[in-house]
Amino acid sequence: MKKHFHKPYRIKKRKSIFRNKIFLFSVLAFILAGALFYTLFFLDNFQVKKIIIAGESKTSKEKLESTIENNLGGKLFFFRTKSIFLADINNIENDVLSNFPQIAEVEIKRRYPDTLSVVIAEREEVAAWGLEEAYFLVDDEGIIFEECLPEIKLIKIVDKKNTPPLALGKKVIEKDYLGKVLETENKLTDDLKIEIGEMIIFANEFRAKTAEGWEIYFTPKEDLDWQLTKLDLVLEKEIPPERRKDLEYIELRFGNFAPYKYK
Repeated sequence: MKKHFHKPYRIKKRKSIFRNKIFLFSVLAFILAGALFYTLFFLDNFQVKKIIIAGESKTSKEKLESTIENNLGGKLFFFRTKSIFLADINNIENDVLSNFPQIAEVEIKRRYPDTLSVVIAEREEVAAWGLEEAYFLVDDEGIIFEECLPEIKLIKIVDKKNTPPLALGKKVIEKDYLGKVLETENKLTDDLKIEIGEMIIFANEFRAKTAEGWEIYFTPKEDLDWQLTKLDLVLEKEIPPERRKDLEYIELRFGNFAPYKYK
């Protein structure tokens, strides 16, 4: 009878988890990720410390810096940070434009490791925009951006088409319409030597009020050069200079005619 021998049963030793390559790699990756996370968002070297502003002349640099600073402070996992990597550039630019209507454009760039570079373009006034008793500076885009005194040395445009109140930073007239009004005023003053006190804006027409008190009616929908030509002709051929002060208006909006009325 054959005897059967069984191989002795060997108990395999379990490898320590600390010798497991996958575990060790995971721990190392976690440590590196944590270090990177801390470096990017909490390390002092990458906290915004400087804000460099260029292009301002009328805008308060202190107020602008304060507005930007208010957009930097925040919390990440209950810890405060001003990391340059977390700075929301688009949101800061929009907040600047909302709070500073005199600024037309703003560009903010990160300058690593700890600086924001801010370049602004301020609006340039082309006229004083009047609505009821208030006057505002208006730029060539038709946007009002700052209150001003009526005595300011700019052409005055009196608004008869909007309803008060007006908000700074808002468009009050289309750029093309405003351009026609300003060009007409310039030609009246320089070419025809007519002193203009103010331009009056309506929805579909505008009027030039002369320093002598009479008005000239224009339409932006027709050729303004032809309207000015009609004006020049009627003043030369029909209305002597000494009688201009007695005029009430000259009408230029329709056809080839330039009817006028005395007071």
